[in-house]
Amino acid sequence: MPEKTQQHWTESLFDSVYALYKTAHEYQLAHRATQLLAAQAEFDRHKPHEGRIALEGHSAGYGRPIMKEPHPDALFALLRVYGDAASEMHRRYEEAALLFASGAAWAIRSIQLGHTPPVVSFQTDQYDNPVQHRLSITGLTNYAGAPALGRAYEQLARRLSAADHAVHLAEQGDLADHEAGEFHDAVDTAMGIADSAYAYGLLAQRAVNFVLLEPRRAREREIALARAAARTDQPTP
Repeated sequence: MPEKTQQHWTESLFDSVYALYKTAHEYQLAHRATQLLAAQAEFDRHKPHEGRIALEGHSAGYGRPIMKEPHPDALFALLRVYGDAASEMHRRYEEAALLFASGAAWAIRSIQLGHTPPVVSFQTDQYDNPVQHRLSITGLTNYAGAPALGRAYEQLARRLSAADHAVHLAEQGDLADHEAGEFHDAVDTAMGIADSAYAYGLLAQRAVNFVLLEPRRAREREIALARAAARTDQPTP
């Protein structure tokens, strides 16, 4: 690959946030695709064909071959495979969406603190997986998109709280009837974490552009001053 030209930190940081967006988007598409495949494989959507085959050499007793129904077997196998794939893509989509949202939030906070990070930086866990940053964003009172950003954060926070509550209830063992209802409601709410994190990340990405306005203007002023100084230093003919 050709060597990349050196970017100013404002551009490389936004590219870093954008890469997180693209990653989450790819997993979102993959998750939706596997959901469709899993739905298509649901057994009640098909009329299993009752035709059978004989498997010679596999005795079912008294020297008779094993009789199999290949179509129902295939339907069960596809349902299992596609279901497992949908679960895996959901997990990856949720992780990527949370990294996207928290990475954008981290970039905003870093700029607000006067830092100039060239890329989004994450700590890692014991398995070298990136650990998401704090999701909350403050200090955007002059930003027109702040109210929508705040609402998106509140929705995401509600879903994350529901996930924690579901885990807490699951750890209790036997649940009373009302607790079982609470558990199922919390699980249903938590299932929307990925989409909520993705939506919040998109709004946070726009806010990154907003907080980068002044650093970009400062960069443009530096370039203009440097060009003016270069013209001044040139000898007159």
